[in-house]
Parts: sequence; structure tokens; C-alpha cells
Amino acid sequence: MKYSSQEVMQYVQEENVKFIRLAFCDVFGKQKNVSIMPQELPRAFQYGIAIDASAIAGFGDESRSDLVLTPDAQTLMMLPWRPEHGRVVRMYCSISYPDGTPFECDTRSLLKKAVSEAEAAGFSFAFGAEQEFYLFKLDEDGEPTKEPYDTAGYMDISPEDKGENIRREICLTLEQMGIQPESSHHEEGPSQNEIDFRYSDPLTAADNAMTFRTIVKTVARRNGLWADFGPKPLKDKAGSGFHINMSVRSADGSDQLYPMMAGILDHVEEMTAFFNPTEESYQRFGSNKAPGFISWSRQNRSQLVRVPAAVGEYRRAELRSPDPAANPYLAFTLMIYAGLDGIQRGLALPEPADLNLYKAAPEILSRYRQLPRDLSSACAFAADSDFIRARVPASILDIYCNR
Repeated sequence: MKYSSQEVMQYVQEENVKFIRLAFCDVFGKQKNVSIMPQELPRAFQYGIAIDASAIAGFGDESRSDLVLTPDAQTLMMLPWRPEHGRVVRMYCSISYPDGTPFECDTRSLLKKAVSEAEAAGFSFAFGAEQEFYLFKLDEDGEPTKEPYDTAGYMDISPEDKGENIRREICLTLEQMGIQPESSHHEEGPSQNEIDFRYSDPLTAADNAMTFRTIVKTVARRNGLWADFGPKPLKDKAGSGFHINMSVRSADGSDQLYPMMAGILDHVEEMTAFFNPTEESYQRFGSNKAPGFISWSRQNRSQLVRVPAAVGEYRRAELRSPDPAANPYLAFTLMIYAGLDGIQRGLALPEPADLNLYKAAPEILSRYRQLPRDLSSACAFAADSDFIRARVPASILDIYCNR
């Protein structure tokens, strides 16, 4: 349900809400928040709430620390794991300087801008997220280990799959918060799990991806476990992907899926530093269904972009290279711009790679471009890209590639 600011204030009063979390994320997609009391809510909507952002990654230093959070009333959600009496709600915020100027490192606002530009050009995009994660045991001090909760394999069931009830609890919590999961199952790695979302508009999908990570970590901890969203938590096991399903509709209803895909394939090296922002990210490429080459197929999961077997409103393309270390707002922003570029330039897709690239001969693999093999290579592509420089603020590019 979408709320107005007046409806939020009425809801807070009627439902005995005692704390309002104003949520946002740093440039790398790690969620942050500050809590305010109900009496501060009118001020938050009218003027925003000032924060000291000097210690937040990418948000400046002591010489330029003051920023203002303005809540988005439409993102109101009750946090069902908090007490029934003295309830807690959460809203995502836009970030600005004290004079009202938008903060250039607010990646949620960057996504809103991309959506607006796409709509002005006559196109609407939709996203669905698939995030994989591991469940690890805690040690006697409550600190996370690298010991998996189970040793089950792909789509195994109980009793081998010990995460079944935890995924159930996560899905029920998502539903309580108005987020619709589509499916859940055990993944390939030991105690590796996946939960998939229903399609939605880009901003809602990114907000939901952020909320999902919070819910998974909260439910896991409540069950005495640690949820790990790292790209490659276990060296010799499957890495975790953040598979992003994407579709596009034009105002006249024409199908633009293939030129959208062509745009993404054309720009993917330049975007990889933002899809895969850690050194660990590159350890998963080229194995366990993670792509290593720039290709597409209608059926093969070794490809970078896959078109699943679906028709009508469910027809989509799946980008398989991003991992859960990515900032969803920034990833979706770049995918929109790349897809829009492919559509506007009328790019054609190359021939599909309907073969297993993990087992292909070297002479066949030589026909395909490779994804960057490490973070420094990915950053070099980004730094040399006119496409990136036109769409990613210089401060964000500098933060990602000059840490």
C-alpha cells in the first residue's frame, strides 16, 4: 500500500508506533538508519532530519558532514519482528544537503532519475531480484563462523535441508511487510539458499532487495545463525549471485527485450565494477553457473544473460553476473541506462551461445569477450567509459575504484 505523509502520521498515531526508522544506504548499498520519535515526524516530512554523515562510506568527511534525510511516505512498512506494543516502522529516504541540493551520492535518487528519463523516452522497466545467501553457525561468543548450517545440495528437502523452516519464516515475514516472494529453495552450496521476488517497478524492486537482506539477517540471527551475502563465502563452493530479471515495455506496446539485452551486453564490462564491487566478487566468475564470458542464450545457465522460458507479461531477461555485494539502486540504474541505450540505438543481439561455455574448446571461447577478471580491470573499464561518466557521478566512481 502507498501512503501519503498525512496517512503515515495518522497510521503512527492509531497503531501505537513509537519509533520511526529513517532508512538509507551508503554508496555500496549497506543499509543505515536513524530512529526518530513520533512527535518528530511532521518536521521530518516538512524539513527533513539532519544527520552527521562523516563516518559513512562515500558520504564525505568531517569538513562536509551534514546531510538531511527526507522520508518517502510511500515506503512505510511495519517491522513485524519488533514488539507489538511500541511498534517500529521504517521508511526509505532521499538525501540532500542542508540547502536542499540533492546529494550526488544518494543512489536511490539516481535510480529515480533513471526511471524518470526512461518514462520520458516512452519506456517503462520492471525488475525481479534473486538473491542467494549462505547460513553459517555462530561460535560460543555469538560471532559468525564459516561452518555451514547443513550440507544439503540443490533443491534438496528436509531433513538434509535444515534451512527449510528459516526460508519459510523469511517468506512469511516478507508477506507481512507487503513483499511477495515467488519461490524459495536450497541452492547448490552447503546451506546456500535462494528466495525470488515477484516483478515490480525498479524503485520498489530495489527497496525490496534492501529490505530482503535485513529480513534474512534478522530471521537468521533469531534462529542462532548468521546470514552471509558475500559473493564467495566458501572458497571451493558455489558463489552467491544477485540475478536480476528485467523487462521493458514501450508506450505503443512493442517488444524491446532484445535491443535492451543488446545494450546491456554492449556496456557490461563498463558496469561490472558496480555489479561486482569487491575482490571476492571475481572469484565466482566462470564456475558453478556464474558467467565468465559475455554471451546470451534462451536456455543455458552458463551464459551472462539468459532468457527464461516464459511468455507474455512474464517474458524477461536475466542478468547473471551481479552478486549480493552490489548496491541494488546503482545496479538497476545502470541496467536501465544500458537497456535504454540499446533500444534507442537499435542494437542487434549477436547469435545466441547455445553451448556449455564451461566445457567449450579454447578456439570457441576465443570468439567471446570476457568479463573483467579482477576489480582493478573492471575499474579501468569504468574509468575509461563515456557511458559511465555520463551517468555515474565522479565522486561515486572515485569511491568505488580508488578505495
